[in-house]
Amino acid sequence: MQQFFIVVAIVVFGFALRSCRTIILRKVGALVMLFASGLCFYYVTGSILAGIAAAAAWFFLPWVELLTRIRKMRMPLENQLEQSFSINHDIFPHAAQHVSTLENAGYEHIRNCGWNLGGMEQLYQLFWNAETRSVASLCLCEQSQVTFTYLTITSRDITDGIWRTTNFPFSPTLKTAPRVHWNQVSCIDECAQKLIIDHEYFLSEQGFIDDDLSIPDPDHIEEEIENELRLQIDHNLTRGIIRLTGDGHFRYTLRGLFFLWLQFIKDMIRLC
Repeated sequence: MQQFFIVVAIVVFGFALRSCRTIILRKVGALVMLFASGLCFYYVTGSILAGIAAAAAWFFLPWVELLTRIRKMRMPLENQLEQSFSINHDIFPHAAQHVSTLENAGYEHIRNCGWNLGGMEQLYQLFWNAETRSVASLCLCEQSQVTFTYLTITSRDITDGIWRTTNFPFSPTLKTAPRVHWNQVSCIDECAQKLIIDHEYFLSEQGFIDDDLSIPDPDHIEEEIENELRLQIDHNLTRGIIRLTGDGHFRYTLRGLFFLWLQFIKDMIRLC
């Protein structure tokens, strides 16, 4: 019983740390929970190796989904955005606040559109700012009745390079195309104004001035998004992350599943 109470005490301590607002304490809480898992199996089996294996098993949990749902997933090779006329901001966190901040920062609303990618509904509200030569896309995501919002600011240079700042909370599920450059900031930074400032700093770090950036064409934003996705798909086909299924769709290869697993691990460490 003493061993049982020791494990329970460590678990309670871990939950207490996980409930803290400080990021470092929450990460320490996750480590405490891992230690509790290993200690529990050590007490049951008497083997240190079993305890280490039990703690490490948490990092292999993503393979349950990878080998069941994702391995069978088929995604269309050609994707087209469909126009959406109305969006209910009430069901998406911070959406109305982001729209207000973008409008106050001089961004003009273009249109609403969306598509379904891998079972996730993605609704975009597109904005542009001729003065800063940038496009802002507020993406409202819904999957399995779970909703979240993220914001992306995009600029293009005169050589057609794409420079993008986003607070998308997860690692990408496909490798990034060579001419696309990402500046991923913490998803904790919910303020759209801070994201705009981060994007300006990102561009200044590359040495860009206004004349180095292309002025967006609001009539072709959707077409550019579709073309970018197709270029990314082609790049991942070349890299062996995905393969064609012969019916206008693609699926992940074994190499692609390992790539996704590493992305899951990154998110577990970063978001824990």
